[in-house]
Amino acid sequence: MTEASVLDVSSALRRQRAVGVSISGVNVSYGANHVLKDVSLEIEPGEFFAFLGPSGCGKTTLLRLIAGFNTADSGTVRIGGEDIGDLPPWKRDVGLVFQSYALWPHMTVRKNVAFGLEERRLPRAEIDKRVNVALEVVGLTHLADRRPSQLSGGQQQRVAVARTIVIEPKVLLLDEPLSNLDAKLRVQVRRELRDLQRRLGLTTIFVTHDQEEANTICDRIAVMNDGVVQQVGTPMELYEHPANLFVAGFLGAANILTGKMVEEGGQRLFELDGGMRLQAPANVPDGSRLVFRPQHASVAPVGSGGTLSGEISHREFMGSIIRYSVRVGGTDVTIDAPFVTGDNLFKDGDRVEVTLPSERTLWLAK
Repeated sequence: MTEASVLDVSSALRRQRAVGVSISGVNVSYGANHVLKDVSLEIEPGEFFAFLGPSGCGKTTLLRLIAGFNTADSGTVRIGGEDIGDLPPWKRDVGLVFQSYALWPHMTVRKNVAFGLEERRLPRAEIDKRVNVALEVVGLTHLADRRPSQLSGGQQQRVAVARTIVIEPKVLLLDEPLSNLDAKLRVQVRRELRDLQRRLGLTTIFVTHDQEEANTICDRIAVMNDGVVQQVGTPMELYEHPANLFVAGFLGAANILTGKMVEEGGQRLFELDGGMRLQAPANVPDGSRLVFRPQHASVAPVGSGGTLSGEISHREFMGSIIRYSVRVGGTDVTIDAPFVTGDNLFKDGDRVEVTLPSERTLWLAK
């Protein structure tokens, strides 16, 4: 099959299969453990969407609920407007790629991909046609007669995807599909997944605890913690405008400084733990914390007019950046400075000043 033919098939799939997923007021409990708490989400047709959060936050439970392997205590899940709550997994028209891939070791790649179609008792000609297309889409036609043990981890992952898309699901579900790969291969395969999803146009839901994975391949992300959706948005929206302290700390490195608000001379000041003070906006509520990213601050010699003063406690060379830890009062602040050959670098023990651009700082109360 030519590349043009594969693209034609992909376009047809996109027109026929792009549906939205609506989750409304979903609650799931295991005994006294309330795993999902009033979860509501709208996933757009053809969107690459992520459930992102730490272990135990409920993201896999939510994915398995969509697949039909878990049952909600309350709430609804709709695919393409249809309530699927009472449908068994095999009637939901979704495809799930497991974390372990779950390939049949005694079957060839072709037989693994054909398995779901054979179980559906499709005509042999139709099975052969759809398997050929799926193998071509994931680039495994030349390995069709090998067994899983003869493939690399990335190739096994592509077999698992081919086996899923061959049944032409309305929604593709990916349960941490990259976790078994080494770091270098993970980068390559996530790009392949993104390219494949764009070609097929399938609504895809991706579960991961890895923020980098979610940021690089997904259109939007639902950040979850303790069974609650903390915030939904594009990767850049979540990074630049986190709704709370959890999102700020989970999505990328962030300095989160604690202190208290005080009034002095008609000004509202933020007094850091340790006694150092800086001016705060008038509308910042009590209990807020000062949040900023390491690359949004700068470090300079004493006397440069910085916002805070401190002492270099640690320095790391990271290639393109120098990462400084600056002891400010009783808190270590992380600052990322671009590395330029020939620059004089600060050393441990140097007294310095840290400048915080007001437009790049956040004040979050929870």
